[in-house]
Amino acid sequence: MVRAWYMQDPVKDQFLENHLDPPQIVSQEDLHKRTGIFSAHIDLASTNENDALQNIPQASQCGYRDVVEISPEKMGDEFNKKVAIFFDEHLHTDEEVRFILAGSGYFDVRDCDDKWIRIACERGDFIVLPAGIYHRFTVDGRKYIKAMRLFAGVPVWTPHNRGQAADQLPARDAYLSKHGLSVL
Repeated sequence: MVRAWYMQDPVKDQFLENHLDPPQIVSQEDLHKRTGIFSAHIDLASTNENDALQNIPQASQCGYRDVVEISPEKMGDEFNKKVAIFFDEHLHTDEEVRFILAGSGYFDVRDCDDKWIRIACERGDFIVLPAGIYHRFTVDGRKYIKAMRLFAGVPVWTPHNRGQAADQLPARDAYLSKHGLSVL
């Protein structure tokens, strides 16, 4: 299972865990209840990637897959620029489905009270962020992650940065309605 906790805001260093003091851990059940996020861990030592994904309905419905590696070695001069873009708070109009193949990183998501929860993801973790949830991503201190990106249909890569325009998107309204929330 993924590990999750409430985090400092603002962060001191995006590559660190940034726990509150004292730490406030978020259980899998509370993570799902407060954000709508689905997560699972797959032991990749005992199965291959494709077989593992066949047993997860959220993955088997995805017809498009690709793999991305994020690291200074793989991205060169683009690494810092891309990591900064990923760390801007945004939402997508489609689910964000990721399967971590190697390395590790963090998804930060806003809960139903608009507080940040940090989710640590590593090899074997599968995570689905609902359409319309505000979030951001960063690698951790190891600065390497290899992830499979999955989409139900044609990939939609467009991030909508937090603000009035994003707040008015149908995906945001649907997300808020599903969780009994209103625009903050």
